[in-house]
Amino acid sequence: MIPRSSAVCLDAAAQDDPALVDPDLREAFEACRLLHAEHGKTYYLATLLLPPAKRPYVWALYGFARYADEFVDSLTDPDPDALVRWSDEFLASLDVQDAAEPVGRAMAATMRRWDLPREHVEAFLESMRMDITTTGYATYEDLRHYVYGSAAVIGLEMLPILEPLTPDAVPRARALGEAFQLTNFVRDVGEDLDRGRVYVPEEDLARFGLTREDLFAARAAGTTPQAVRDVLAFEAERTRELYAYAEPGLDMVHPTSRDCLRTAYLLYGGILGEVEAAGFDVLSRRVKVGMGRRLAVAVPGLVRARLARRDEARWTTAS
Repeated sequence: MIPRSSAVCLDAAAQDDPALVDPDLREAFEACRLLHAEHGKTYYLATLLLPPAKRPYVWALYGFARYADEFVDSLTDPDPDALVRWSDEFLASLDVQDAAEPVGRAMAATMRRWDLPREHVEAFLESMRMDITTTGYATYEDLRHYVYGSAAVIGLEMLPILEPLTPDAVPRARALGEAFQLTNFVRDVGEDLDRGRVYVPEEDLARFGLTREDLFAARAAGTTPQAVRDVLAFEAERTRELYAYAEPGLDMVHPTSRDCLRTAYLLYGGILGEVEAAGFDVLSRRVKVGMGRRLAVAVPGLVRARLARRDEARWTTAS
């Protein structure tokens, strides 16, 4: 049974995409919504500021990314071979429009509805496969190749749903996707070490007199030495620069999409702020943004989003 709130979104989306009347496809979007609500609480909260008709497609983008990511990121039951099989099957299904499992069906429907390039999905899946064998990156440019597929293309996939008003929104969307990913890297250094991976470039570690082995040793000891804090501060500053470049793009999308985008921008920036406030002590614990802070950011946005949708409805009626 689909909860009423998500059913309302699907009913609204079905006005633009009659395929969403199909019960199987509706269940597929609901599967993605549940993945989003469980694993991406910060981003999920921001998507509630979108018009209901757009939300299912964002659930699909997140659900697809999370579903693929779990094959290689699970700390308890990783299955990289399953990632290869699943991704190959999904890409093959695009040729016949017959994805076999719910997350793939929802993603394929989203690609059709918003004309999302297959190349973006292929780049994403390539980065997910990199996590099977690649455990570190020599340079920042090497890392950026991974981040392009793992995050930048997701920003580019989101952009049509947000309805850009100018081509200048494209590089800003890419930068924002990168900033979100780098924020996760700074926060999740400890968990990534548990998976055997280091997303801090080796050239940056060397700048502060560190090696990969130093990070693993610090994680094992449950401490965050000053040199580690310093290199993470360096990575955070680089991430802040991406946020600053992306910020003008928040107003380059349709008015009814802006509060969702700005709220995600503020909440993810808030994660980085919490890490900074904790002195980059991320090897002994996982820094989180409390629900009170999340709501303080999201609730004003919800009011503005409703006003924007009301104004749009008035304009449409008048015209």
